[in-house]
Parts: sequence; structure tokens; C-alpha cells
Amino acid sequence: MKFLDREHTVAPAGYSRWLIPPAALAVHLCIGQVYATSVYKEALREHFGTSLTAIGVIFSIAIVMLGLSAAVFGTWVERVGPRKTMFTAACCWAVGFFVAAAGISAGQLWLVYLGYGVIGGIGLGLGYISPVSTLMKWFPDRPGLATGMAIMGFGGGAMVAAPLSRQLLSWYGSDGVVGGDAVAKLFVTFGIAYFVVMMMGVFTVRVPAPGWKPPHFDPSTIKPKAMVTDADVSAANAIKTPQFWLLWIVLACNVTAGIGILEQAAEMIQDYFSSGSAVAVTAVAAAGFVGLLSVANMVGRFVWSSASDVMGRKPTYMLYLGAGIAIYLLLATIGSTSTALFVVLCAVIISFYGGGFATVPAYLRDLFGTYQVGAIHGRLLTAWSTAGILGPLIVNGILDAQGTPGELTAADYRPALFTMVGILAVGFVANLLIRPVASRWHEPKRGEAASEPAASGAKD
Repeated sequence: MKFLDREHTVAPAGYSRWLIPPAALAVHLCIGQVYATSVYKEALREHFGTSLTAIGVIFSIAIVMLGLSAAVFGTWVERVGPRKTMFTAACCWAVGFFVAAAGISAGQLWLVYLGYGVIGGIGLGLGYISPVSTLMKWFPDRPGLATGMAIMGFGGGAMVAAPLSRQLLSWYGSDGVVGGDAVAKLFVTFGIAYFVVMMMGVFTVRVPAPGWKPPHFDPSTIKPKAMVTDADVSAANAIKTPQFWLLWIVLACNVTAGIGILEQAAEMIQDYFSSGSAVAVTAVAAAGFVGLLSVANMVGRFVWSSASDVMGRKPTYMLYLGAGIAIYLLLATIGSTSTALFVVLCAVIISFYGGGFATVPAYLRDLFGTYQVGAIHGRLLTAWSTAGILGPLIVNGILDAQGTPGELTAADYRPALFTMVGILAVGFVANLLIRPVASRWHEPKRGEAASEPAASGAKD
């Protein structure tokens, strides 16, 4: 297994950096399946005879473990390199599906929590962060573009998984009825298929040789920006700064507002346009809506993060959060008047949600430098873990209190949507408060005594 070691993944001279994005996409498109859980959520609820909240916990545990594993193993990922990390992620993701399938077949919900939630969630975290810092090293001239390429596949995972899940479930179902057995077979299929695809990324990924720079790229010619540092901050010191925790709040708020809706997407569009027992949006159309949101998620990650290279990271987040407030208000008040309007508003919201994920690694790079940005990114993803609990619990909790699943209407969603408006407002204020990191947190430059901070009296 020595071929997994970092020293065996250093790119030879002349290696094209454009081969790295496909390796990242091979992993992120697979683990992005987590966004398609709403397609079979109702089937699991009926199979286990429980509530939407209890089934939503599967998704929440997976997201919690994503953030925790990214935080705990972030420094390890930087040390061992992307290939070994991506291989470990592929193993965890596949095993998670197999254990969850066994839990469904045995009627044991706790096994689904353990498999898809805990084991699969660790695979999510390792698979998520492994290509990010690698791509930023290959694209120092366009960090926003690099992170967009790395992360857009995660947002696009449901674009493949949602319609594929619907088709496979119809094949595996009995007499047109999709039950727990069909979902178990779906999980086994995904476990095998995703492992094979992720291994393609494992064998393709490379790290640049020490001192490598893109042709015609001269860092000294880049115009200095107030929010972009040319110094470095260690992961241990980064979490001691107010900037880290303000950005943690920003990410948590942006994710909470989007993830609760995204996890409920298929049911939401059906409930929004139902009238009594009549449903205007079919299950097939709802699955298509989930796929459309996946496209918006994926496109937003690439477009908005690339735009942040020009706009700056802080103004870009002001757009995500400020415009998000306005769109949530429109969705709550007039979203039910037109299916087309509802779809457009949701698509824009999810594009901001995806863009926030893709922009945050570059934001961290601007604030803390490239020294341990992967490890810092892993620690920041605990905000995603928190949001993975809050978002679904807020939405599912409110909906469970409002009425019976399958009989909800647009009015039942308004309390949850107005709650998201308040959450986005908190994030907007936190983003406004972010300033450059004080020099006392910077790593000593070459030739500078480690015990002498650059400016111990500098203010945050």
C-alpha cells in the first residue's frame, strides 16, 4: 500500500494541473449523494414507522460526522496527502452504505445511524477536505476558482443520485411500491458503484513538487488587498482568533438556512402546491426538482467562488446573506403563487448555499495564509456539523408541530422560513465584523526569532 503515501504522489515535471479537478470531482460527485436523501426519506419513514424528525437524524448525523472528522483528521490529511485520505474516504463511504442496508433489512434504525451516519459521515469529511488544499496548491493564482472546482462536485452529487435513485427504487420496488427492501438494495448498489468511481480519483490525484509555481505566475506582481495576508497562521493559532469564530458563525448561518430546505426539498414542493388531497407536483417531478437544486448548488459553487476572486470574499458573503434574507421573505410570502417562481427562488437560495461552501476555503486562505489552510478548513467545518443538526431539526420540528406529513401546505412552512431570515441576519452581522488577522498570530518569517511576535500589541 506504499503507493498511497504522499511521497509517491508528487507530480513529475510537466504534469498538467488540469488533471487534478477531475480527480476531485470523482470523489465529490460520489459523496454529494448525501443531498439526495429526501428522495427515499418517506420510504424509510414508513418502513420504520417513525417520524420525519427521526429519519432526518440520519442526514444530521452524517453532516455532524463530516464536520467532526474533518476537524479531527485535518492535520493528518495535510501530513499523509490526498491519495491516502481519498482511499480511506472511499472505504468508509462504501462500508457506510453496506451497514445501513443491513440495518434497513433487519429493521434496526440504529444501524442506519451507525452506517450511513457515523461511518459514512467520516467518509464524507475525509473525502470533502482531501482535494481542497491540494487544488489550492495547484492554483495559487486563482484560489476561488480552485475551491469552486473542488467543491462543485459535492453540490452536483444529487444531480446524478436523485434521478438514479428514483429509477433504481422503481426497479427494486414490488408492484410499484417503494419499501425498505428497495432502499436497502439501492444502498448496496451505491456502495459498490461509488467505491469504484472514487478509486479513479485516488489513482489520478497528485501533489505539486516543492517550489512549483504555475507558468508565468509571479506572486510579487499581485496587488496587495486589505483582507488578504501574505503571512501564515497555524491551525492551532487560527482557532484562537476572533476572525475564525466570526467566519464560523457566518458559515453556520449560511448552511443552516439552506440545508433545512435542501433536506426537505422533494416533500416541500409537493406540499407547497397541494390542495387537500390533490397534489399538483408528482413524486417524479419532485425528484426532478431535487436534481435541479443540485444543479443550482453545483453551479453556485463554481460561479460564485470564481466571482469572489474579483469581488473579494467578504463582499461575496454579504451577497449570500443579504440577498438570501430578501429571497426567503419572498419565498414565505409569495412563493406559493407560482411554481416557476418557487423553483427560481429556491434555486437562487441553494446557489448561495453552495457558493458559501466553495468560497470559505479561499476566505480562510486570505485570512490565515496557505501554511495549514486544509487543517483550518477542517476545523471550520464543525460549523457545518452544527448546521447539519439545526437546519433539519428546525424545519422538521416545525413541520411535525404544524401537521401530518403529506397533508402540509405552504402556510405550514412559513414559521420555518421566517426563522431562517433571522439566522441569515445574524450571519450578515458577523461577516461585517471580520477584519484582517492581527500580526501577533502570524508564524515567524524565515530568519525571525520564533519567540518574537511581529507586533504583539496589534489589535484584532
